[in-house]
Amino acid sequence: MEDTVNDFSTYRFGSRTLDLSRPQVMGIVNVTPDSFSDGGTLYEARKLSVDQAVERARQMVKDGATIIDVGGESTRPGAAAVSLQEELDRVVPVVERLNAELDVIISVDTSAPQVMTEVARLGAGLINDVRALGREGALEAAAETNLPVCVMHMQGSPATMQNAPHYDDVLDDVNYFLQQRITACNAAGISSDRIILDPGFGFGKTVEHNLRLLNNLRQLHQLGMPLLVGTSRKSMIDHVLSRPVDQRLAGSLATVAIGVQQGGQIFRVHDVRETVDVVRMTEAIMNEGRIAND
Repeated sequence: MEDTVNDFSTYRFGSRTLDLSRPQVMGIVNVTPDSFSDGGTLYEARKLSVDQAVERARQMVKDGATIIDVGGESTRPGAAAVSLQEELDRVVPVVERLNAELDVIISVDTSAPQVMTEVARLGAGLINDVRALGREGALEAAAETNLPVCVMHMQGSPATMQNAPHYDDVLDDVNYFLQQRITACNAAGISSDRIILDPGFGFGKTVEHNLRLLNNLRQLHQLGMPLLVGTSRKSMIDHVLSRPVDQRLAGSLATVAIGVQQGGQIFRVHDVRETVDVVRMTEAIMNEGRIAND
């Protein structure tokens, strides 16, 4: 399949721009009690302390993250629903502080139209929706923000997505779904140059589905939009390496290296410093050192 990656050298995220012609690292700041990656221990330790969430983001920026993704709703398999007010209470103060104190693009991981509207007002630069703007009113709210959106493929819902997921061909099915959501976004007034695509690793997929997607990520470039890769600490690593969630760094970094080779633009991760090193090293190898020190 022809590689049709565009030059995203000046991709706009609200008031900030970012060079997506080179891979970028997005650091994860979850303010939820049941995040899969830490079992809620981080949440319990800080009791939703805005100060500590901001300090976590500050360290990620020092380590090389150019985007911080803030989430107030867990979307792990079987996750409980969260009320709109609870999500707002978790996310809004963090976004407000990040925008005031850090020179970084703020992404908000949400499916709620009201949250999208509020965080855009407070300085967020990206709407990152695992439900691909599928909730009632989400398309319209995202369009009104004038921010870029990341739409993700998921088979089913967080409560059911890992109940024996099946595809005729996972590459074709993910590609078709994303094409449909691009069409829906365009119809709602979200132009194609404001759309980022996420194939949804771990969201309604077996380990075989995930590995096939990652090994053929470049095929999604035919859609002509930046690709976000979110494999950090996912269960696919446990299936291959038999490692608990706190011992999946090496496996996560291997998926990032392949993702860079496959042309991914944004890598959403928990371990920023190590990921930045892998991204830079992989990029240097691919380019024979020509941009290693840029």
